[in-house]
Amino acid sequence: MASTVKTKKATKAKKSVKSIKDSKTKEVKKRSLVIVESPAKAKTINRYLGSDYVVRSSMGHLIDLPKSRMAIDIENNFEPEYITIRGRAKILNELKKEAKKSTEILLASDDDREGESIAWHIKNVLEKNTKDVPIKRIVFHEITKDALIESIKNPRDIDISKVNAQKARRVLDRIVGYNLSPLLWEKIKRGLSAGRVQSVALKFIVEREEEIESFVPQEYWSYDVELSHKSKKFIAAFQKYDGQKREFKNETEIKSLIDEIDGKKFEVTNIESKEKSRNPLAPYTTSKLQQAASTNLNFNSSKTMQVAQGLYEGIDINGEPTGLITYMRTDSTRISPVAQAAAAEFIKKTYGEQYLPEQPPIYSVKKNAQDAHEAIRPTDVNLTPEKMKGHLKPEQYKLYKLIWERFVSSQMLAAKIKTNKATIKAGKAEFSVSSSKIEFEGFMKALTLAKDDKEKSLSMPLFAIGDICEFIEHIPLQHFTQPPPRYNDASLVKVLEESGIGRPSTYAPTIRTIIARHYVQRKVKQIVPTELGKLVDELISDNFSTLIDTKFTANMEAKLDEVEEDNITWNKVIGDFYPNFLNTVNQASDNIKNMKNFFDEKTDKVCEKCGQPMVKKLGRFGFFLACSGFPDCRNTKSISLGICPKCGGDITLKRSKRGREFYGCSKYPNCDFVSWDKPIEEKCIKCGSTMVEKIGKEKKITHKCINEECGYQVEINE
Repeated sequence: MASTVKTKKATKAKKSVKSIKDSKTKEVKKRSLVIVESPAKAKTINRYLGSDYVVRSSMGHLIDLPKSRMAIDIENNFEPEYITIRGRAKILNELKKEAKKSTEILLASDDDREGESIAWHIKNVLEKNTKDVPIKRIVFHEITKDALIESIKNPRDIDISKVNAQKARRVLDRIVGYNLSPLLWEKIKRGLSAGRVQSVALKFIVEREEEIESFVPQEYWSYDVELSHKSKKFIAAFQKYDGQKREFKNETEIKSLIDEIDGKKFEVTNIESKEKSRNPLAPYTTSKLQQAASTNLNFNSSKTMQVAQGLYEGIDINGEPTGLITYMRTDSTRISPVAQAAAAEFIKKTYGEQYLPEQPPIYSVKKNAQDAHEAIRPTDVNLTPEKMKGHLKPEQYKLYKLIWERFVSSQMLAAKIKTNKATIKAGKAEFSVSSSKIEFEGFMKALTLAKDDKEKSLSMPLFAIGDICEFIEHIPLQHFTQPPPRYNDASLVKVLEESGIGRPSTYAPTIRTIIARHYVQRKVKQIVPTELGKLVDELISDNFSTLIDTKFTANMEAKLDEVEEDNITWNKVIGDFYPNFLNTVNQASDNIKNMKNFFDEKTDKVCEKCGQPMVKKLGRFGFFLACSGFPDCRNTKSISLGICPKCGGDITLKRSKRGREFYGCSKYPNCDFVSWDKPIEEKCIKCGSTMVEKIGKEKKITHKCINEECGYQVEINE
């Protein structure tokens, strides 16, 4: 009897265990795995797709070339040796586990060369472990529910031509970098680098600085007169003398003309009226957005792309992550018909039908543009900047406003502007005054932020031919020609784009790299080469002139485009380049002299540890002092830039955790003096304290005494 009871209990227990297992099996629901690049994007997409999908992030590239060696098999058709990136194996293993539990795998990395390469590498790994799970490629250019659903309905294969284009660029840059960089380490100092695009960018900056340094100002004069007509004063500008254009090189020439027309009547001899159209500008491409953000918002290229990335990946709006703009790496001005129709409806409702063109505008695309993505635009035109303001950080709001206004205005009619010009003669001298009036705002109705997109209205008196104007005074002004301006982020991106150097994804990283290498530094938004940058440029220019020739670099970009279009194999591009390049490297290695101590400079400072002289050296973050007794004495210290007003210690350059430069006392933490303003060599003429350079509005420079009790300051005209 006992045995029977035991058997029944055991059977019941087995059934219970089986029931639990069946229950667990039912709970594990297989879902589609979506793999994107960033966690922020994953969070937004997960909200849109719901419980039938699990979204994971690859955190960018998982597989790449190792950093420790070139890893290119030169003898085997330049095949790259890929490995799992250090620290990324855990992510890859988690994706493998998730893939095995999935009904399908959707590779949703960005629709560009890098994104295609990421998807290709992930597919190669996952299909070895999940042979029965289909792997598909999906792409979308905006993170909205409709765009995601549409992409899932229309998956495609991996674009192997795009993968090959990325492979060609990666191999090419690896070959160049891993040959040139060690050469720079050997001849100058460790930690330096060179590359196809960054070396050309550095060349532009150094050449511009040479132009500025060699520039000789030339004197010239302008000449206006102040007149009055019916009690209304105005300024008329000199235009011609005896029907001919005339320039004034010195004051004597100006005085000669003034003497000649003194006492002459100023008579209105001609009045012209014209109406001109001003067309809207195309929606932003990556480079144009970086230029506009630099000009209008004072954003550098890296900040612009960082903020744009956040807007693209999704902003939390009432608990829902929402992608606000389309993909921000593009060189196309194309707009989808759906977005154009939505913009037309918004413009009609908000501004009136009179602002709409009969047909949506089409903007020309530059010759070498990649047309995979639309221009940068809002994903929903009805999400106006003002509606979004409460959900966005200040910098996000500013950039979104810039993008939104540019897109909406690009879909509107041209503005109509009426101009009037009056010609006024005094003897043989001819002057002019003009006015302009906006007759129809057109696209300008949508603009409030962009400085360059607003037309200024000018006014002048109501003239009639034959009117005599009352003379008030002569206004001759002396001027001197100015050197070309230094590059800033906007102008450097512009010249790189116009020269065909790089692509939308490379502009910001290129500028970031040459700053990180201490080849250039930012001064009041301007990009200025350092002595190290000049030396590196000289070495590269003298020995690798072909490599940094703009035509050669632009031609190489065109060849990479041909690889993407499947018109040429990636191996051939590398094979055509490599032999001549290797020969040049070998010649340069023999010809370049050792310049390792080029920047070393003896000082009168003495090492407090061993008593030997200190030497001024160039390091990763600029100049510093090092003991000449190295390696027996390894004492180093920052160079003093001034005397601390609190304790008399040295003011030295420091860096915050985020890499921002500031100036502080060398005796920290015992002294807490800090300043964002750079100390200068000149001392205060009132109290002898350290002076600092302050940058005000419109780049106005003021030298100010660091001693608050003194208060001495002087404006510097540059």
